[in-house]
Amino acid sequence: MSSDRALVEQALAGDAVAFEALLARYRVQIRRHLLRYTHDDVAAQDLLQEAFLRVWTRGDQWDGRGTFRAWLYRVATNLALNHLRTVRRRRETPLETEEEVEMDEGDLVPAWMIDDTALGPQAALEQAEERQQVRRLVAALPDEKRAVFRLVHEMEMTIHDAAVQLEIPEGTVKSRLHYARKQLADDWQALDDT
Repeated sequence: MSSDRALVEQALAGDAVAFEALLARYRVQIRRHLLRYTHDDVAAQDLLQEAFLRVWTRGDQWDGRGTFRAWLYRVATNLALNHLRTVRRRRETPLETEEEVEMDEGDLVPAWMIDDTALGPQAALEQAEERQQVRRLVAALPDEKRAVFRLVHEMEMTIHDAAVQLEIPEGTVKSRLHYARKQLADDWQALDDT
């Protein structure tokens, strides 16, 4: 199995087989990552194609200091954030149904917000409702805070790796993460109070 570095170098030299190998290696992960941002299957697919077009045309921008995977996630994240800004400027809101979001709910909910020790059908129903609510609360976070929150809690990245991926200082990651957690906790408490 070829390394990412070797495949990128070959793809930059015009080797379509190497490019297809990179695509096969990361397509599912990157698409899922984009879908978490956009909640729109068509937009996620378009952004996936755009991300891999960047690999084909600008893969030399990856300087090898971090992993290719982290660089690719950063490219995809930046494309998703730009897409969301464009959508908001046009005041469009993507429509989503539960059937359209093809991801495991467990990946979306940080463990510290859900009590997994409860048993029984009623508890399972309550847990499913809580997960749905947490998903809505995370989706309502401002783009920058949501991006940091998802990288750290859903992608399980370290503060340093999230900072590298988003190309921002670690202190900014910590600050955004702090305010995202605080906002989620406040919003969750407000729900409990109603």
